[in-house]
Amino acid sequence: MQFFQKKIQLQPFSRGFHLITTEVLNAIPEISEINVGQLQVFIKHTSASLTINENADPTVRLDFESHINKMVPENQPYYKHTYEGADDMPAHIKAALMGTSVQIPISNGKLNLGIWQGIYLCEHRNRAGGRRLVLTAFGN
Repeated sequence: MQFFQKKIQLQPFSRGFHLITTEVLNAIPEISEINVGQLQVFIKHTSASLTINENADPTVRLDFESHINKMVPENQPYYKHTYEGADDMPAHIKAALMGTSVQIPISNGKLNLGIWQGIYLCEHRNRAGGRRLVLTAFGN
Protein backbone atom coordinates (compact mmCIF):
# COMPACT_ATOMS: atom_id res chain seq x y z
CA MET A 1 0.00 0.00 0.00
CA GLN A 2 1.19 3.49 -0.86
CA PHE A 3 0.42 6.70 1.04
CA PHE A 4 0.81 10.24 -0.25
CA GLN A 5 -0.03 13.38 1.68
CA LYS A 6 0.08 17.01 0.63
CA LYS A 7 -0.83 20.20 2.44
CA ILE A 8 -2.04 23.02 0.22
CA GLN A 9 -3.40 26.51 0.62
CA LEU A 10 -6.13 27.63 -1.75
CA GLN A 11 -6.44 31.17 -3.01
CA PRO A 12 -8.99 33.22 -1.04
CA PHE A 13 -12.50 32.67 -2.37
CA SER A 14 -15.55 34.88 -1.97
CA ARG A 15 -18.44 33.65 0.10
CA GLY A 16 -20.25 30.84 -1.70
CA PHE A 17 -19.70 27.39 -3.16
CA HIS A 18 -16.66 26.91 -5.42
CA LEU A 19 -15.41 23.98 -7.48
CA ILE A 20 -11.87 23.03 -6.42
CA THR A 21 -11.49 19.63 -8.11
CA THR A 22 -8.80 20.90 -10.47
CA GLU A 23 -6.77 22.49 -7.67
CA VAL A 24 -6.91 19.24 -5.70
CA LEU A 25 -5.87 17.09 -8.67
CA ASN A 26 -3.02 19.46 -9.59
CA ALA A 27 -1.70 19.30 -6.03
CA ILE A 28 -1.52 15.50 -5.77
CA PRO A 29 -0.54 13.96 -9.12
CA GLU A 30 0.57 10.81 -7.26
CA ILE A 31 -3.05 9.64 -7.56
CA SER A 32 -1.98 8.30 -10.96
CA GLU A 33 0.19 5.70 -9.15
CA ILE A 34 -2.79 4.18 -7.31
CA ASN A 35 -4.87 1.47 -8.97
CA VAL A 36 -7.42 1.00 -6.15
CA GLY A 37 -7.61 3.42 -3.23
CA GLN A 38 -9.06 6.54 -1.67
CA LEU A 39 -8.44 10.26 -1.58
CA GLN A 40 -9.41 12.12 1.55
CA VAL A 41 -9.65 15.92 1.36
CA PHE A 42 -9.75 17.60 4.78
CA ILE A 43 -10.18 21.32 5.49
CA LYS A 44 -8.35 22.77 8.50
CA HIS A 45 -10.95 25.43 9.32
CA THR A 46 -14.15 25.79 11.33
CA SER A 47 -15.95 28.35 9.15
CA ALA A 48 -15.64 26.69 5.74
CA SER A 49 -16.51 23.18 4.61
CA LEU A 50 -16.28 20.64 1.81
CA THR A 51 -18.84 18.66 -0.16
CA ILE A 52 -19.29 16.89 -3.48
CA ASN A 53 -22.02 17.87 -5.89
CA GLU A 54 -22.94 19.09 -9.40
CA ASN A 55 -19.92 20.30 -11.39
CA ALA A 56 -21.58 21.53 -14.59
CA ASP A 57 -24.33 24.07 -13.92
CA PRO A 58 -23.14 27.01 -11.79
CA THR A 59 -26.71 27.78 -10.70
CA VAL A 60 -26.49 24.74 -8.41
CA ARG A 61 -23.75 26.49 -6.44
CA LEU A 62 -25.84 29.69 -6.26
CA ASP A 63 -28.86 27.71 -5.04
CA PHE A 64 -26.73 26.02 -2.36
CA GLU A 65 -25.63 29.43 -1.07
CA SER A 66 -29.19 30.81 -1.10
CA HIS A 67 -30.64 27.81 0.66
CA ILE A 68 -28.02 27.44 3.39
CA ASN A 69 -28.36 31.17 4.15
CA LYS A 70 -32.09 30.65 4.75
CA MET A 71 -31.39 27.57 6.89
CA VAL A 72 -28.77 29.39 8.98
CA PRO A 73 -29.51 33.12 8.93
CA GLU A 74 -27.25 35.84 10.28
CA ASN A 75 -28.04 38.30 13.08
CA GLN A 76 -30.03 35.95 15.26
CA PRO A 77 -30.50 37.39 18.76
CA TYR A 78 -29.51 34.11 20.42
CA TYR A 79 -26.01 34.01 18.84
CA LYS A 80 -23.34 34.76 21.46
CA HIS A 81 -20.26 34.03 19.32
CA THR A 82 -20.20 37.15 17.13
CA TYR A 83 -16.66 38.42 17.76
CA GLU A 84 -15.84 38.56 14.05
CA GLY A 85 -19.13 39.89 12.73
CA ALA A 86 -22.62 38.77 11.76
CA ASP A 87 -21.30 35.88 9.63
CA ASP A 88 -19.18 34.42 12.46
CA MET A 89 -21.48 31.94 14.23
CA PRO A 90 -23.54 31.14 11.12
CA ALA A 91 -20.30 30.16 9.36
CA HIS A 92 -19.45 27.70 12.14
CA ILE A 93 -22.94 26.17 12.05
CA LYS A 94 -22.85 25.84 8.24
CA ALA A 95 -19.42 24.20 8.38
CA ALA A 96 -20.65 21.72 10.99
CA LEU A 97 -23.67 20.86 8.84
CA MET A 98 -21.68 20.45 5.60
CA GLY A 99 -18.60 18.71 7.02
CA THR A 100 -14.83 18.99 7.10
CA SER A 101 -13.85 16.23 4.69
CA VAL A 102 -14.79 14.26 1.62
CA GLN A 103 -13.53 10.85 0.60
CA ILE A 104 -13.39 9.79 -3.05
CA PRO A 105 -12.51 6.39 -4.51
CA ILE A 106 -9.44 6.15 -6.74
CA SER A 107 -9.72 3.67 -9.61
CA ASN A 108 -7.02 3.09 -12.22
CA GLY A 109 -5.10 6.24 -11.25
CA LYS A 110 -8.09 8.61 -11.39
CA LEU A 111 -10.71 9.94 -9.03
CA ASN A 112 -13.82 7.81 -9.45
CA LEU A 113 -16.32 10.66 -9.33
CA GLY A 114 -19.64 10.58 -11.13
CA ILE A 115 -19.74 12.38 -14.48
CA TRP A 116 -21.41 15.46 -12.98
CA GLN A 117 -19.61 15.47 -9.63
CA GLY A 118 -16.97 17.88 -8.36
CA ILE A 119 -15.37 18.83 -5.06
CA TYR A 120 -16.69 22.07 -3.56
CA LEU A 121 -15.09 24.47 -1.16
CA CYS A 122 -18.02 25.93 0.78
CA GLU A 123 -16.86 29.35 1.93
CA HIS A 124 -19.15 30.60 4.66
CA ARG A 125 -17.34 33.84 5.59
CA ASN A 126 -17.69 37.20 3.88
CA ARG A 127 -13.94 37.83 4.02
CA ALA A 128 -11.76 34.79 4.51
CA GLY A 129 -8.16 34.07 3.69
CA GLY A 130 -6.86 31.17 1.68
CA ARG A 131 -8.14 27.92 3.14
CA ARG A 132 -5.71 25.12 4.04
CA LEU A 133 -6.40 21.55 2.96
CA VAL A 134 -4.74 18.23 3.73
CA LEU A 135 -4.91 15.75 0.85
CA THR A 136 -4.24 12.09 1.66
CA ALA A 137 -4.21 9.49 -1.11
CA PHE A 138 -3.64 5.83 -0.33
CA GLY A 139 -4.05 2.47 -1.99
CA ASN A 140 -2.41 -0.15 -4.18
